[in-house]
Amino acid sequence: MTTSVIDHEPVVPEAPQPRQRPRWEPWALAALLIGTAAAYLWNLNSSGWANSFYSAAVQAGSESWKAFFFGSSDAANSITVDKPPASLWVMALSVRAFGLNSWAILVPQVLMGVGSVALLWATVRRHFGASAGLLAGLVLAVTPVAALMFRFNNPDALLVLLMLAAAWALLRAIEDGRTRWLVLTGVFVGFGFLTKQLQVMLVVPPLALTYLLFGPPKLGKRIAQLFAALGAMIVSAGWWLLAVELWPADSRPWIGGSQDNSILELTLGYNGLGRLNGNEVGSVTPGGGRNAADAAGYAMGGGMPAGGPGGGMWGETGIGRMFDAAQGGQIAWLLPAALILAVAGIVLSGKAVRTDGKRATFVLFGTWLATTTLVFSFMAGIFHSYYTVAMAPMIGALVGAGAVTVWRHRDRLWVRIVSAATMALTAVWAWELLGRSADFVPWLRWVILVVGVLAAVGLLLPRLTGALAAVTATAAVLAALAGPTAYAVDTIATPHAGSIVTAGPNTGGMGFGGRGGPGDGRGFGQRDGGSMPQMQGGMGQVPNGMPQMPGGTGQIPGGTPQMQGGMGQMPGGAGQMPGGTGQVPGGMEVGAMGGGAGGLLNGSTPSDELTALLSEDADRYTWVAAAIGSNSASGYQLATERPVMPIGGFNGSDPSPTLEQFQQYVAAGEIHYFIAGGGMGGGRGGSGTASEISQWVTENFTSTTVDGVTLYDLTSPTGQVGT
Repeated sequence: MTTSVIDHEPVVPEAPQPRQRPRWEPWALAALLIGTAAAYLWNLNSSGWANSFYSAAVQAGSESWKAFFFGSSDAANSITVDKPPASLWVMALSVRAFGLNSWAILVPQVLMGVGSVALLWATVRRHFGASAGLLAGLVLAVTPVAALMFRFNNPDALLVLLMLAAAWALLRAIEDGRTRWLVLTGVFVGFGFLTKQLQVMLVVPPLALTYLLFGPPKLGKRIAQLFAALGAMIVSAGWWLLAVELWPADSRPWIGGSQDNSILELTLGYNGLGRLNGNEVGSVTPGGGRNAADAAGYAMGGGMPAGGPGGGMWGETGIGRMFDAAQGGQIAWLLPAALILAVAGIVLSGKAVRTDGKRATFVLFGTWLATTTLVFSFMAGIFHSYYTVAMAPMIGALVGAGAVTVWRHRDRLWVRIVSAATMALTAVWAWELLGRSADFVPWLRWVILVVGVLAAVGLLLPRLTGALAAVTATAAVLAALAGPTAYAVDTIATPHAGSIVTAGPNTGGMGFGGRGGPGDGRGFGQRDGGSMPQMQGGMGQVPNGMPQMPGGTGQIPGGTPQMQGGMGQMPGGAGQMPGGTGQVPGGMEVGAMGGGAGGLLNGSTPSDELTALLSEDADRYTWVAAAIGSNSASGYQLATERPVMPIGGFNGSDPSPTLEQFQQYVAAGEIHYFIAGGGMGGGRGGSGTASEISQWVTENFTSTTVDGVTLYDLTSPTGQVGT
């Protein structure tokens, strides 16, 4: 027995009451999991390499165990991706087993999605029963951003699975108070850190608070157990961080995203505090970039100005951010309902013993959802709509557990009122979200509104039993899930490629679509939201003083060095680029950042002729080519399956390699070609070494053009090579 710190009454740890498994549950669970797997696998290979930035690193890890360990962008280990490598490990092992192809890279993400649905079902079912568990899993499965990211090769799929596993283990610890569950919780969080660094820390305060309040042992032991969990977290993440920090810098790859070649700097800076305050050294636009010149000057570098107080390159910050045009259709369909049901569930479990598992579940997922929502809403640094997939398990858990809880207490008037109001609000909110994409199934919003209002009226009835109860419950579920399901279906039917992707149809928001298949030149993707004049040819004048860049190079204001590949004149701040078109929200049309050469946000798409040229005598070189920016290099590497050096990392702004190092590689005959075009060549606040390298190459080597892509043969200088 333990003593409650809340009411000072002795309490007995409560284990879940044995529940007789309904006969229909195994069939329903099989339908949920098999249906989720089938839906997520459908049309999967249409996205090709998806985010080729990570696909290239997966290819490298499948060829080199050193690249596997560090998460290098290329098998010759010039630079790493700008995240720890845990998610790459899973995909690289799959490629080692099944060969390099889209399915081998993306199927592990699907399996993580199905595993997340199953784990959420098990977590919620344990205290709330079969119906609650199945509803929670279904909500997660049909959340549009989940249908996107569990079919995409960003780290988010593994991150969601690991954070959810940590929540599951913590709730198991509340059942029996055993330290092993806390240690396991820490291990899951630690590996979550090795997946996406500090984002996993958003679950830590809710985990600690929940166990501190509801763990069975005495308070002192609970605190000690939490320190054990902390130790497990540090060990499970720290072994890799320590290895990277202690490894001699000259025998490992440069840490991508870091300006000082330090994993600790990457953790605390670009991927850490910089995400909160916007001061991301090495980013495309540290500090937010709050005007149109910044937006155009960074060549659509992942963001556009929000225009207004609290706005920035990554959208408007504030309490309403999760409900705006960019995020609303991704995640917010059931967000209001989840928050209301969390409060209702806590109130309904108010008289339970301190260690009550139901209340602990509501507090854990409720505080986790509130914490994540607030951080995402107010973070001033890099923010993309797909980050919100981290919120999907919390919403699923709260809706599943909360809906079943209020249904079982519908004999109380206030519960009926709350249930009806929540249903009506959900239907009206779905009507509003669907109205943002008016051409997308226009009749659906009205059906949802009518069915939702009727379900709300039914929930108000004092004697809701029998067939009427079944019809009302069915109508409520259909009205609540029809909208996100429709968006999820659209997401599954649409190929997605590039670094920034969004789910569902066009809404004119600032989510940077990424819709469209590989090679179509739409790495951002096609999004509505206005039209602007086209720009043709090589780069030209951007308003507010951006100088002209004939021939593909020039200076971006604020010290950003040269851009390669050229664009056209942008008199109104926008236009079409060679290689295809897509739309940035707000109306600016962009292409693939240089067509076949790729660019800041899109992988290159080499032709067969160019691939054959790069592959010729490939064994003689450490790198068959070098290109500015990881995305520009990625397509060539995936096509040739040979190392291609990504100068400057993702943004082209990392100071690796230096001009001197690059000259040494060329003198030693280690690099065959330099490919012009591609990434930014140095972002504001970052390094200009990429531009120095580009200038040195263009001054000392002769160019040739193959299928619209300009190359320089680094083994054939025009004369005596200058330095």
